[in-house]
Amino acid sequence: TDKGKSGFLTKSEPFIMHLTASLLAVAFLTSFGSSMLYGYNLAVVNSPAVYIKDFYNKTVVGRNGTGLSEETLTLMYSLTVSVFAVGGLLGSLIVGMLVTRYGRKGTVVNTTVLVFIAALLMGFSRICGSPEMIIIGRFITGIHSGISLSVVPMYLGEIAPKNLRGFLGLVPSIFIGTGVFVAQILGLHELLGKEEHWPLFLSVIAVPTFIQLMLLPWFPESPRYLLIEKHNIHATIRALKWYRAKCNIQAEIEEMQEEQRSLLSVETLSVWKLMLDDTVRWQVLSVVVINIGMQLSGIDAIWFYTNSIFENAGIPAPEIQYTTAGTGIIEIIAGLIGCFTIEKLGRRPLMIGGFAMMGICSTGITLALILQAHLSFMRYISVCCVVGIIAGFCIGPAGVPFLVTAELFKQSHRPAAYIIGGSLNWLSNFTVGFVFPFLQMSAGAYCYLVFATICASVAVYVYIVIPETKNKTFMEISQMFSKKEAVLETQSLIHVDQLKLRKLNGYGGLEHASVEFDSSLSVP
Repeated sequence: TDKGKSGFLTKSEPFIMHLTASLLAVAFLTSFGSSMLYGYNLAVVNSPAVYIKDFYNKTVVGRNGTGLSEETLTLMYSLTVSVFAVGGLLGSLIVGMLVTRYGRKGTVVNTTVLVFIAALLMGFSRICGSPEMIIIGRFITGIHSGISLSVVPMYLGEIAPKNLRGFLGLVPSIFIGTGVFVAQILGLHELLGKEEHWPLFLSVIAVPTFIQLMLLPWFPESPRYLLIEKHNIHATIRALKWYRAKCNIQAEIEEMQEEQRSLLSVETLSVWKLMLDDTVRWQVLSVVVINIGMQLSGIDAIWFYTNSIFENAGIPAPEIQYTTAGTGIIEIIAGLIGCFTIEKLGRRPLMIGGFAMMGICSTGITLALILQAHLSFMRYISVCCVVGIIAGFCIGPAGVPFLVTAELFKQSHRPAAYIIGGSLNWLSNFTVGFVFPFLQMSAGAYCYLVFATICASVAVYVYIVIPETKNKTFMEISQMFSKKEAVLETQSLIHVDQLKLRKLNGYGGLEHASVEFDSSLSVP
């Protein structure tokens, strides 16, 4: 075969690799037992809120003889909800250390113990009469979700052939939507929505994790991790044969070895070193922008206030829980659309289109809320805009940022990049949850314009800065950014030289000598 200079196959003869049963199984198992729990835990506390508050109050009455004030009860419940994000932030900060030490699959398998501990604490909290067990359980599920949100896309991104990386990378986001939907369905009064069932409702997370723990250990570790970090060529070949159809894996091994050679003098970078590394500054900035933009797009505010928007639209109170569950179906459908179109359309169109759609619909909600007092049909426009924001988010911004974080960096930089992306994601999530009620009080309907502006800004940034990574190897993506860096440096040097020429204009031969001397100093 004809090979490019860099040692891997050129675009003239792409190595087409089909989706194998083992690839699909790993994508489903990791997403089902890890990513789905993130979505489930986001939504699970909404339905039993009244029962949990009542349990808190009765427990304190039993201990002290007096009940809690309304403010203290609200504070305790808010802590129960928000401690999940605090755990998530902690999980995202330790993920780099875990994936380097235990591997990608090893981290997924070893962290299942967190889910079982959390499920036991929350499941037995009522029998033990301990609100603290619920809060600690929520904190531990947060740690697990913080780890999972980074390690699952990293693992799937590394085991996937380049032409399926986008498809497999978006499977976790479909399961996050599925988790939200499952929590909404199980929370219906006919199922686990009754008062006596809430401990079971909180602890059912152990079931998918148990299935994952029984099956995932039989599958191999990431081939890239085995070769580049563990230097185990035999295990790499075994893993690749397991994950690939009957095809030539030599090209892929050579591409990994090319990356390994480029990293011989480079150790796995810390977050601080990554942020100081000039060669990847555009990649780091891109990870920062898309991860912050993902949470500050207003999706959390929409999820939190869906019920009140539907109430304003005139939907009868008993039917709102079913309407909200309907939005869960929209999330899954939109996620599937994104998953099956990403390899045709690419990453950029899904992110730009998703953020643009969210921006337009956020503006629509503002107009609808202002005008609905005068025009009754505007209530239904606001419902359509809610659906539009959820669909826009799930098509692209929900999953593509995690995928792109894996694609923009080489093996040595990837764990630190996920720490930056993950921690910013959780911090932004917490900020929106904390700030939005105050923003809504001060700005009213206009608060959604803040989200519209953020969405539009991220869409413009992606359009200008982030290149298309579809069907590219990690080395090719790295080289694309290196060229971008070189072009920008050249442009800045030319600009500086032109300024000096203008300043020195009129001094004959001196200007040329001065410019040449200064230019040579400027080039690194």
